[in-house]
Amino acid sequence: MLKLSLIGIGCGDPAYLTGKAIDAINAADLILIPRKGEEKSDLADLRRQICADVLTNEATRMVEFDLPVRDSARENYRAGVDDWHDAVAASWSREIDKHLGKDGRVALLIWGDPSLYDSSLRIARRLESLPTIEVIPGITAIQALCAAHALSLNEIGEAFLVTTGRRLREGGWPDGVDTVVVMLDGGTAFEALEPEGIHIWWGAYLGMADEIIHSGALADVGATIVAARRAARERHGWIMDCYILKRGSV
Repeated sequence: MLKLSLIGIGCGDPAYLTGKAIDAINAADLILIPRKGEEKSDLADLRRQICADVLTNEATRMVEFDLPVRDSARENYRAGVDDWHDAVAASWSREIDKHLGKDGRVALLIWGDPSLYDSSLRIARRLESLPTIEVIPGITAIQALCAAHALSLNEIGEAFLVTTGRRLREGGWPDGVDTVVVMLDGGTAFEALEPEGIHIWWGAYLGMADEIIHSGALADVGATIVAARRAARERHGWIMDCYILKRGSV
């Protein structure tokens, strides 16, 4: 019987790995390590380093493979994502069939946590031979961001909303909340907001050696963040960042 373990590994610092994650890594017969091109080789390097640090089961095999690239130019966003998920599921199935077959434990090391703005669970349910799915939770980018800024995410008795840069840019500030967490922002959607009365806590490469954080009144630090983000992307070839916005007194 095939079992798939989706193992949350945190968002950059190998020390964020939990004991359960270490156990699941060592229980695997096969660990798949996706490659996302030279620009994001750091992500594969981190997965390799984690396995080098904690993998003690000599029978566990590690296999690297190239992930399909999403067509970000598709006009229909959801249709483009669906097609990409199908392609990724097909690549997972090929590697599992080739290196493990229909019986055993296969693991994927998931950046952050598999439950939060990650597609692994949706992709897993598209596999040709549907496996038993095990999820090992990991430290999220939101947790790492709050820790980096020593910030309490919610105000007393108040709600907050987690959304995407695309939705913030298209819809503006969400109704009913004064705290917004923004993830998957391909640019700097906060620039579409009127900055007065808004504070921002921003971070990139959270938990990694190259971590960058900035915070303050959006009107004061917005341009600094835009410039820092642009420079970091040019330096690394990729960027993974998120931020928290709060309205009112801080």
